[in-house]
Amino acid sequence: MDERGRFRRGVLWVAVLGCAGGGPGTAGEIMKTEFGRVEGKTVYLFTLRNAGGMTAKVTSYGTILTELHVPDRNGKTADVVLGFDTLEEYLKGHPMFGALAGRVANRIGGARFTLDGKEYVLARNNGPNHIHGGIKGFDKYVWEAEEADSPEGPTVRMTRTSPDGEEGYPGNLSVTVVYTLTHRNELRIEMSATTDAPTIVNLAHHTYWNLAGHGSGDVLGHELQIEADRYTPTDAGLIPTGAMEPVAGTPYDFRSPKKIGADIGKIPPGYDINFVLNGEPGTLRRAARLKDPASGRVLELHTTAPGMQVYTANHLNMKARKAKEGASYGKHQGVCLETQHHPDSVHKPDWPSVILRPGQTYRHVMVHRFRAE
Repeated sequence: MDERGRFRRGVLWVAVLGCAGGGPGTAGEIMKTEFGRVEGKTVYLFTLRNAGGMTAKVTSYGTILTELHVPDRNGKTADVVLGFDTLEEYLKGHPMFGALAGRVANRIGGARFTLDGKEYVLARNNGPNHIHGGIKGFDKYVWEAEEADSPEGPTVRMTRTSPDGEEGYPGNLSVTVVYTLTHRNELRIEMSATTDAPTIVNLAHHTYWNLAGHGSGDVLGHELQIEADRYTPTDAGLIPTGAMEPVAGTPYDFRSPKKIGADIGKIPPGYDINFVLNGEPGTLRRAARLKDPASGRVLELHTTAPGMQVYTANHLNMKARKAKEGASYGKHQGVCLETQHHPDSVHKPDWPSVILRPGQTYRHVMVHRFRAE
């Protein structure tokens, strides 16, 4: 693979030429710019462009996917992820737009857990429960970031070490997140982690998708298919009861393509539930298919994770704030497809384990495949 770096107006571009999968003469590019500063650290924004007409923007603050431009059936591109134009807006607080949730995504009942006979107490930041890693989760840190070589397309690799005791979790946890925009019009996200002491880990990517365009209204007309025969019912605090119930005959049955809005009125205020994905956890397999009929954009999500939380932005109300391009977001204007371990798995010994021990490596892969039809 031949690479060429060049400066344009103080901005570093890296051109990746003749990459495998793209064919001879295809090219991808990475642009690195300063996005702002947080706690004395420079935050960078990486712009990735592939040979298939897609552009992704990722920032080293929270590993946030800020933009993803995808062609429709007529070749017209639109930004299909919710977010902000500036770092300052992200710093004001937001509902995890495009960020990495960790150390443990989703909920831990009672905000505590026991590991090897020792109890660990976590922040109660979701009623009596713990959610998305605590008060200052992985989404609120500046990560080390660099362009990385890949035969698949332009790549950004981000790393940080979460110290022992951060947000109450044990062990020094070294985390790596790799974003690749492949020449096959895939956004590939690879998460991995190692630890020097027993701990728990469940990393999830938390983008809000709207395939019609981020400011285009609600997603109730999007068609969703989920490769899951079962789901995990919850109590009033959205903590799974421990059961895995069939989706058949319930509003959670998306085994065949169905409009998101078809049954949403039966479960007010909307979907916020974990699905038990079919197939073997740890193997890359299809989890979901999302389509916007108007534009023809299709997202097929493949993952190695055992579960997927579907959240239809039931409480999104940002009318008083301006998002990208002056948009204002409201209820149901995005849908999150968060592949992950099942919520509260640390309290469910029969479920796939979130425990990570020294010498082991946590891995979670998501592949978002885009096309138009």
